[in-house]
Amino acid sequence: MRDLMQLVQICKGRNIYIQTHNFPDPDAIASAFGLQRLLQKFDVDSTLCYAGRIDKLSAYKMLDVFGIKMYSYEELSTRMRQDDAIICVDSQKNGGNITDFIGDEIACIDHHPTFVEVKYEYSDIYITGACASIIADYYRELDIVPDKDVATALMYGLRMDTLQFSRGVTPLDIKMFGYLFPYSDPDVLAQLERNNLELKDLQAYGAAIDSITIFNKVGFVSIPFSCPDGLIGALSDFVLALEEVLVAIVLCKREDGIKFSVRSEIPGVHAGHLTRAALAGYGDGGGHQAMAGGLVRNEQLDSLGQFVDDFFRERFLEELDKLDK
Repeated sequence: MRDLMQLVQICKGRNIYIQTHNFPDPDAIASAFGLQRLLQKFDVDSTLCYAGRIDKLSAYKMLDVFGIKMYSYEELSTRMRQDDAIICVDSQKNGGNITDFIGDEIACIDHHPTFVEVKYEYSDIYITGACASIIADYYRELDIVPDKDVATALMYGLRMDTLQFSRGVTPLDIKMFGYLFPYSDPDVLAQLERNNLELKDLQAYGAAIDSITIFNKVGFVSIPFSCPDGLIGALSDFVLALEEVLVAIVLCKREDGIKFSVRSEIPGVHAGHLTRAALAGYGDGGGHQAMAGGLVRNEQLDSLGQFVDDFFRERFLEELDKLDK
């Protein structure tokens, strides 16, 4: 059994920041918010923070509906000190999708696989469909009833990260759905789940349709303009929905480099391991069995020449070919 009281004791007397990955999605926001409210029950105050951007419409709606305040790195860079304590939530230090803030990462609560081992004072890394399920389980184990906002936020994060319980679901996710359901607000959930697609997103879907190529059940898409992380992930789900595709790989050219989103419906193809292997030596990548992401920064692209799309398509196909042997 997890011992959250150990984390509470570690936090006492410290200035606490709860940091998500750089582009917080509903699961990251819900998990950080739920943990913040839970720690308050033990007189531990904290600040929610992130680097990068909040670029999902669904994430903006969450912050507005629940009145959640998250601070960007720019807002905190002059405030944070070396002896501040950081809890990584829905992310891990050196995970490739989290900026190293000023301060000491004392704890980690995450549902992703570990690729770079880090020693924390408190660690709860448990592979499940949503990080929100881990936070919800803290409330259950401590017999603390979450308030309606927390329960609804956690339920929304759980539903979004598991794609409405169709992706990466574990017994804990199902159990926490049952636990949160009577405490959540169905009307607010319905409000959050409506109208999460913006008109400008249709251009990206059009580019995906125009560029898709399929090689032996592997669908590749290249988006030639910048898209937010959430939209890139939605595009990879869109491609994976095709009957002819069992592995979807989306490349998106952005100001900072090429962002990758990968999905897999093949049990023997771990999306996180595939992405990490294909980008090795050029960028960072990783994630779950069914979904993963990665980034190759501009400085690494200069040596690859003009046909970058072809280069990375071959890298992914080579790694997939190794799995077949």
